[in-house]
Order: sequence, then structure tokens, then C-alpha cells
Amino acid sequence: MSKTVSKVAMITGSGKRRVGNVIAGALAEKGYSIAVHYRGSDREATATVQELTTLGVDAASFAADVSNEQQVLQMFAAVKARFGRLDVLVTAAAIWEPQPLEEVTAEDVRRQFDINTLGTFLCCQQAGKIMIDQPEAGSIVTIGDWAIERPYEGYAAYFISKGTIPTMSRMLAVELARRNRRIRVNCILPGPVMLPENLSQPEVQGAVAGTLLKRPGQPENVAQAVVFFAENDYVTGVCLPVDGGRTVA
Repeated sequence: MSKTVSKVAMITGSGKRRVGNVIAGALAEKGYSIAVHYRGSDREATATVQELTTLGVDAASFAADVSNEQQVLQMFAAVKARFGRLDVLVTAAAIWEPQPLEEVTAEDVRRQFDINTLGTFLCCQQAGKIMIDQPEAGSIVTIGDWAIERPYEGYAAYFISKGTIPTMSRMLAVELARRNRRIRVNCILPGPVMLPENLSQPEVQGAVAGTLLKRPGQPENVAQAVVFFAENDYVTGVCLPVDGGRTVA
């Protein structure tokens, strides 16, 4: 009898206790082995791996600056060497920094672009190269932002970087399906599901009031959407808002 091989999911930006970390936990509950990515949060990533291992999940952590092409290549090679395959990639690594428009420099735009846009592309490219050679192919889920449809003040460089994610996701869905028709690429556009701790109370209230549901979401809402995309084999090229209706409110 052949041994059942566990599917493997890699979630970038999953070391810290943010949305990516919750996504990793949700996929672990579905039976996936987990590759935890981090850049500087090695202590948190180690703790996450220990927690998953205690629950009987095969997990390991991998460090890389996603804006550095060589580091990304080395990271995916290490994931392939450790687990032998990659079935799901979720690109949750990102930065989100406020700055008045008048103070935004070219370097500020480049930094946001390098991490949020280029980093997403490099990880998707390398994951796709692994999945192309797998009979079971795989699923890639990118993380965008609902507010690219209705930008608000103070995050010009961020929105430039995140605004490319839906187009990138659709492009990758086409490109990778041409190489292995079982590869699927989709995008999630989260709303107020895990607001930064440094937001003022009026900012928090404004974010919630702007939704149709009039309440904040939870990281678990994003994780549920990731699981759906990972498991539904007839959905690709979709950009799904998970925002309590804020896009249309």
C-alpha cells in the first residue's frame, strides 16, 4: 500500500500573529503540512511551528526577504527539499505604512512596490514553477486590499503597490493554466478584518461604519476564503472581496 502524501501549504508573512498566521492554522486544520514564512520575526515563527507540531502537523519555518529574488529562489528550493512538493501558496506578506502624499518619495514607492508587488510576483512565480511539474498542480491565493476600489487618504505608496495584485492574479491564472491546466490562481481583497493596533478609535469606527454589515470582520473570514479557493477546483482568476460589503456600501 502506497503511503499517503500530505499536501503542503506555504503562507508568506505567517510568522507574526497576523492574518497569515491564522490562515496557516486554518490550512493545518484541513490536513496540510505548513511552511511558515517570516522575514524578521524568527521568534514568532519558531513558536508557530512548535504549536503546529504539538498538534501533529508537519511544519517548518523559512526566512526570506520576499523583495530579494535570490532569497526567494533559495526559500522555495528549501521548501521543495523539505516537503517534496507545494500544493498551496498564500501571499500574505506585506507592509502597510501611512504617509502624507506630500512626503512620499520615490524610495517610499519603491519600498512598498518591492515588498507588496514584486514580492508577491516572485513567490507566485516560484510556486508556479513547482506546481507546473506536479500532476495535482496546485492553488495560489494572493492577498490584495478592498480599498484599491475606494482609496482613502494617507496611503498613496501602499495603494500603488496593492492595486497591481488583481491584475497580477488574473495574469498568473492565464499563464500557469497554459502550462498546467490544473493550476488555479485567485485573489482575496480583505476589508477591516484585523485593524492595526495603532489606529485611532475614530479611524476604527469609520472603517466599521463603512461596511454594510456594520461590524468588523475577523482573520478567520479571510482564512475561510483561502480554504474555499484551495479546495474548489473549478474557480480561478477570481478576485473576491472579504470586506463586509464595504466595497459596494
